[in-house]
Amino acid sequence: MIDVPEELAETQEKINGEAGRRFIADLPRLTADFLDRWDLRLDGRPMHGMCALVVPVVGTADDTPAVLKLQIPDAESEGEPVALRHWNGDGAVRLLDHDPTTGTMLLERLDPARMLSHEPDTHKAILVIARLLAHLTATPAPPTVRRLSDIATDMLERTPAVLARIPDPSDRRLLTDCAAALREVVTDPGDRLLHWDLHFDNVLGADRSPWLAIDPKPLAGDPAFDLWPALNNRFDPSDIHWRFDAMTDVLGLNRERARAWTLARLLQNALWEIEEHRTLDPEDLELGRRLR
Repeated sequence: MIDVPEELAETQEKINGEAGRRFIADLPRLTADFLDRWDLRLDGRPMHGMCALVVPVVGTADDTPAVLKLQIPDAESEGEPVALRHWNGDGAVRLLDHDPTTGTMLLERLDPARMLSHEPDTHKAILVIARLLAHLTATPAPPTVRRLSDIATDMLERTPAVLARIPDPSDRRLLTDCAAALREVVTDPGDRLLHWDLHFDNVLGADRSPWLAIDPKPLAGDPAFDLWPALNNRFDPSDIHWRFDAMTDVLGLNRERARAWTLARLLQNALWEIEEHRTLDPEDLELGRRLR
């Protein structure tokens, strides 16, 4: 039997409603099923992120340390095993097994005590992110991964209705400019395998590598669409231009295209917030204004 963290239960109910409550209620049984199926035993207290339960385990036969990751399959998580197989441990956590029906994954165990968010020097952390992204996005995405072209086109279709619901004219103008920037690049969306969520908490250390990426939400697209989390993480308005310059330099990106795709991330965040009847994030808006 495992103890499901209360914070995960609250998040699942908030995000997924009744489906989230069913998922939480079923987690002890689901965990027990996969311990039996994959010949594992528990090896520590469960951990969690926003949407997934992560259970430390070891192989019964050989004591190999690993983790079970249990989550609700959705449009974002269904591409995760595809990306991890594609990277095959090169710059990212290694996938050991996967159940497509439930979305459950068996992953190599990294060191949660060696999280990039513990690095006090923000510039060092930014450069770690940039080098990982340069490596991870070096090859074309597998054909089954979601396409940035489809997501970007959908964003532009949703934009007019959302703009009409923004009362502040300055915010509305900023997001209008973000949409205009996206229109300039949407016809050339790229085909690289993107992580989409590489912030400081999604980079862990391991014995075999100083830093490895976890928890991708993969897309096929332009690597410039991957800059936003590191620009926004540990937010510092005075540091935005340094971060942008450093990351575009390491990844070898065209600065104007990178600016356009980064403003597209602000537009994407704004669409989510307004459509869910939430207020726009002031830090997101400030980041966008400084890049504009």
